[in-house]
Amino acid sequence: MNLNDITQRIFDIQSEIEFENTALRVFKFQYYKCPVYKKFCDLLNVSVDQVFKIEDIPFLPIQFFKTHQIKSSEFLEEQVFTSSGTTGKSTSKHFVKELKLYETSFLKTFETFYPEWQKSTIIGLLPSYLERSGSSLIYMVNYFIRKSESDRSRFQMELTPEFLEFLVFDKSPKIMFGVTFALLELAKKGVKPRNTTIIETGGMKGRGQELTRQQLHDILRHSLSPKEIHSEYGMTELLSQSYLQKDYFSSPIWKKALIRETTDPLHVKTEGKGALNFIDLANIHSCSFIATDDLGEVFDGKFQVSGRIDHSEIRGCNLLIL
Repeated sequence: MNLNDITQRIFDIQSEIEFENTALRVFKFQYYKCPVYKKFCDLLNVSVDQVFKIEDIPFLPIQFFKTHQIKSSEFLEEQVFTSSGTTGKSTSKHFVKELKLYETSFLKTFETFYPEWQKSTIIGLLPSYLERSGSSLIYMVNYFIRKSESDRSRFQMELTPEFLEFLVFDKSPKIMFGVTFALLELAKKGVKPRNTTIIETGGMKGRGQELTRQQLHDILRHSLSPKEIHSEYGMTELLSQSYLQKDYFSSPIWKKALIRETTDPLHVKTEGKGALNFIDLANIHSCSFIATDDLGEVFDGKFQVSGRIDHSEIRGCNLLIL
């Protein structure tokens, strides 16, 4: 099976067996075609003939997206997505060969969770992301804004009186993507957005005390009384999102969360508590096997996020010094 065949099948996966078979094929392709990933696997003494199931696959530490070009084969990228980072720290870069692949991934995922989203007004309350270039989140939300049937769909930089009035009095369905600190500012205004589903995307970005997701949702639910409060989990290094509508994040069939032990990062399990790994088959042109710095739990294919690994900036695997 060649690369085109694998790419076409990614979004048509129907079962766990199909997912595992495809993941193993992608691993073999990326082992041979991604020099950084191959060297990482080789230094772990893991080769293709030693990998028989997804738990055997080495997961590349996410820090390498800050220091290396993670590409499977040579290509001229259509887009480089970058992480927000903080002052004085390097940012991750994801070299995207085909934006159409990213669009297919986020659209198919979003339609699974919000099948009638085009009938809603899409609002991007994401000021910190709009202040910089290269955000994959902005690219996604902008796509939804453009494809929405509502002419009121837009990005909103400030909580103007006109915008607050619109939220309170407009009866049409609305989906609002919001960064944490902006949603908290909205909560202080004492407005009650009508017929609005809030999708928080996380992130205080140094603008206040960090809250747990439960604390944030409790504040927003009490202050704003929205129709629903959901969460989006995505990152620069991945091309697929997960959404929380109840207690756990759910992912599309081509993305899977796994758990690794914090004291033994090569010990990977399909369920349990520890640090989160992800297989994102949409990352076919990059690396589909990513070890994140997030702590959490995986249960029955779904996951929760409980925090971050301490000192993640200096913990990364030092096997690769190129």
